[in-house]
Amino acid sequence: MSANISNGVQNSLPETKATPAQVDQRPSQRRRKIYAVSTTWERQLAEGRSQPDVHTYFCCCARRIGNMFSLLSYQDGSPMVIAGPCWPFCALVTVPLILGVSGTVCYFLIVDNSYSSLPQWLLYLYIPAVLFVLLSLFCVSCRDPGLMERVTDEEAGEGGWFWNEQVGSFRPPGALYCRECGVLIQDYDHLCPWTGTSIGKKNMWAFKTFVISVNMLCYLSIAILVWALLDGLVS
Repeated sequence: MSANISNGVQNSLPETKATPAQVDQRPSQRRRKIYAVSTTWERQLAEGRSQPDVHTYFCCCARRIGNMFSLLSYQDGSPMVIAGPCWPFCALVTVPLILGVSGTVCYFLIVDNSYSSLPQWLLYLYIPAVLFVLLSLFCVSCRDPGLMERVTDEEAGEGGWFWNEQVGSFRPPGALYCRECGVLIQDYDHLCPWTGTSIGKKNMWAFKTFVISVNMLCYLSIAILVWALLDGLVS
C-alpha cells in the first residue's frame, strides 16, 4: 500500500528539464582536459626543478602543455591558439624571410619604375598571394596539431592501443610522442621548425596549404623577375 502511495507521489511530481545554463554546469562538461605530456617534465615541474628558458619569459602568461604554449583556450582547456616549441624560429626567420623577399620584389620590380616598367596591376595579384601565405602559416603554427589526452584505462590496451612510457598513457596507432613538444600527438608526422610546431592530424591540411602556397609565391616571384629582366633587355 505504501509503495503504491510513494509511486503515485513520484508520478504526480512535475517533470523538470535542465536549462541550457544548467547543462553547461554539469561536472562532465566542466572537466578540463588532461593532456599526455612528458611524465619527466611533470615531475620536474612538481618538484620545482624545471629550468627557465626563453619560453619562460616570452610565454609567461600562457598555459604550458609540455613544451607548447596555449595562448587562448576553450572552456574545457582545449587550445584555441597555441605556440609550438620552435616559435622563435618561425617569428624571427620564416616571417621576415617571406616579408623581405616579397617586399623586395614588390618595390624594386613593380612599384619603382626606375628599375622596371612592369604594370601596376601585378600588385593586385602579388599582395593577396603574400597575405594568403602568411594566413596559411598562421593556421599551421597557431593551431592544435592534435594533442591527445592521457588515457590510463587498461581497456584501451585491449582495443589495439599501445602503452607509452614517456607520457604514462595509452596511445592509438599513429599517435607518437614528440620529444621537442613534450606531448603525445595524434597522427604525428614531423616537427617543422619553419612553422614553429609539430605537424599532426589537426593541422596537416593547413600545412599542405602552406607548402603549396609558398611554392606558388616563389614561382610567381621568379616569373616577375624574369619578366623584369626581359623587359630591361628589350628596352
